[in-house]
Amino acid sequence: MDYHQGMSETFDVVVLGLGVMGASAVHQLAGRGVRVLGLDANQRGHVLGSSHGRSRIIREAYYEAAEYVPLVQRAFIQWRELEEETGLDLLLMTGCLNIGRPGTQVVDGVIASARRHGLPSEVLPSDAMRSRFPAFALPESHVGVYQPTAGVLNADACVGALVDASVARGATIRHGELVNNWEPDGDGVIVRTPSGTIRAQKLVITAGPWSASVLADLGLPLQAVRQYVVHFEPQAPERFSAPGFPAFIWDVAEGEVYGIPYLPGSGFKVGGHDPGEPCTPETARRTVTAEEIENVRSIFERCLPGCATTMSMAATCLYTVTPDRHFIIDRHPEHPQVSYAAGFSGHGFKFGPTIGEVLADLAIEGSSRHDVAFLRAARFPAAS
Repeated sequence: MDYHQGMSETFDVVVLGLGVMGASAVHQLAGRGVRVLGLDANQRGHVLGSSHGRSRIIREAYYEAAEYVPLVQRAFIQWRELEEETGLDLLLMTGCLNIGRPGTQVVDGVIASARRHGLPSEVLPSDAMRSRFPAFALPESHVGVYQPTAGVLNADACVGALVDASVARGATIRHGELVNNWEPDGDGVIVRTPSGTIRAQKLVITAGPWSASVLADLGLPLQAVRQYVVHFEPQAPERFSAPGFPAFIWDVAEGEVYGIPYLPGSGFKVGGHDPGEPCTPETARRTVTAEEIENVRSIFERCLPGCATTMSMAATCLYTVTPDRHFIIDRHPEHPQVSYAAGFSGHGFKFGPTIGEVLADLAIEGSSRHDVAFLRAARFPAAS
């Protein structure tokens, strides 16, 4: 990139990392008339982090914690606004089923969340669920909780739309530009890359699975873990297609698994939320073994007979997990001109535009209109 080799540039805000969170932050900042630069060490569309792929579930009655519900409600609005801004179809409403034994978080958590926020949901005993959704081989001991306000986001298209819309709003975007380091500069920051020095008033760090090293000085309990997904071509694709077949999350004997309805060109995507294999982005195993594929096939053929006839694709991705599996969004305790978001623990993508709004608020105003106090770093005493 010798076109600006050795240059010293000035921006209002620099955003480090252009996955869904960083791209959303740039989009928000550019929309406020801020001179913003977005940097990513990797090329556009890379598959080394956490934001790539064809699909992500978005759901309103949030079983992980009811505090997320206002954030995801805002995100639904913002994804639709991004569709209007770009003319792209990004969100397909499919509904979502949470399945498991009564007493599990997957079931009880979504019921509690729906009740607390007055959200539409329906508890289906095993016989009623088998009648309504016959593709599912539901044990007698399991129930389904159906929420209609849920769907599937086209992840790759969402990130691309955010980047392109940011540029249209006046942002500067550079992929393939590594940040060597940053340091405070009075009330601002200096960011150094192999191409030159950048001065900015504020810095936003959204480094995904690289966060543990980029934010090492904060002592945050962040661990990248390897996960994998498998795409199958079913015997009868229409049996596993929306609207008759929703997205789902299922608490089975092997752990928590999920599935996304059949999409032409993508197939039927399934995966699990097991603890994952600890790694770094540099050491992660990037291939999926035959044994792993067969393990997934056996689980889903038991739960959804005929869904996994032919494997069409398998891929890896990285989660960055925290001990409580909740996000961390905060400002640097010693350098308030620096804000960051990390630790999305495999369930953050859907919130992208709203996290971007929070980060823009923190950078420009110092606080956010959204209630994210439950996601502050102070809940981990070891963090500085």
